[in-house]
Amino acid sequence: MAGAHHPSHGDFDNDQSEYTHPDIHTAHDEEHGRAVRKKIWQIFWLLFAITAVEFIIAFVIGRGTFRNMLFIGLTLVKAGYIVAVFMHLKDEVRSLIMTILIPLTFVLWLILALLLEGAFYNGGWFR
Repeated sequence: MAGAHHPSHGDFDNDQSEYTHPDIHTAHDEEHGRAVRKKIWQIFWLLFAITAVEFIIAFVIGRGTFRNMLFIGLTLVKAGYIVAVFMHLKDEVRSLIMTILIPLTFVLWLILALLLEGAFYNGGWFR
C-alpha cells in the first residue's frame, strides 16, 4: 500500500506505512444490518414499554414516597440499559465496568444519605 492513494483521501494521503484505510474494509452484508436494526427496535420497544408503565403509574398511583421510588427505580433501569447498550458498557472488560459502577454506587448512596438526613428534623421522608 506504500505510495497508493485512496480515492476518498486525494493528495492529502501521504501515508507510507502498511496501514489500510478503514473505509475499505467496513462493508457488512445485509444479514448483519438486519440483525443490528432488529436489536435497535427491540431496545426501542423495551424502553417505550418502561416509559408507558411510568406514564400509567403517574395517573393510577397517588402522590407519595412509593410512587416516587417507582419512578426513580424505573428511570434507573432505563438509564442503565441505555448506558449498557448504546454506550457499549456491556461490551467492556469487567474491570472498566467496575471502575464506573463502584464510584456511581457511592455517589447514589451519598445522595440518599443527604436526602434522608436533610429531612430528618422535619418528620422525615418515610412517614
